[in-house]
Amino acid sequence: MSMPSRLFAAALTLAVLSDGAFCESPNLGRIAAPEEIASWDISIGPNGAGLPPGSGTPKQGEAVYTAKCLICHGEKGAGKPNDALVGGRGTLAGDQPPVKTVGSFWPYATTLFDYVRRAMPLNESKSLTNDEVYAVIAYLLQLNGIISEEETINAYTLPKVPMPNGEGFLTFSRGD
Repeated sequence: MSMPSRLFAAALTLAVLSDGAFCESPNLGRIAAPEEIASWDISIGPNGAGLPPGSGTPKQGEAVYTAKCLICHGEKGAGKPNDALVGGRGTLAGDQPPVKTVGSFWPYATTLFDYVRRAMPLNESKSLTNDEVYAVIAYLLQLNGIISEEETINAYTLPKVPMPNGEGFLTFSRGD
């Protein structure tokens, strides 16, 4: 057995030690409490499974965006090349580098909710309420021409939003 293989085997052996063995050693951590796990167990699937209660409109989202998103993403989501949220349709298949935005790249509106709730605003992740997240998502979808100004986004409507690049990714089931 080579040296890297032995090191990997040793690391694997350590990784499978019981939780109790780690907790009994000084300064090696502890088992996470259920409420700590729950605060991070917030994943949203493409079909909307896990979406929380709440709702928002583009008008409400504009106010949240102006207060909490504009500084990084610019006026109406125009941003810079790496932080633009609007535009880019038709650039994925062109000869130039693609512009990956909400309106050109994201395949599911529910993934947008998951990401914004989990990671935004940058220096205050997980600080937006569910209503604020729904509202910002509604605003971004409206800016990209995906929904109208009058629509309300919530756990029922969001999974039904047809994204422009919804068919742009391959999905595989186990066994493919």
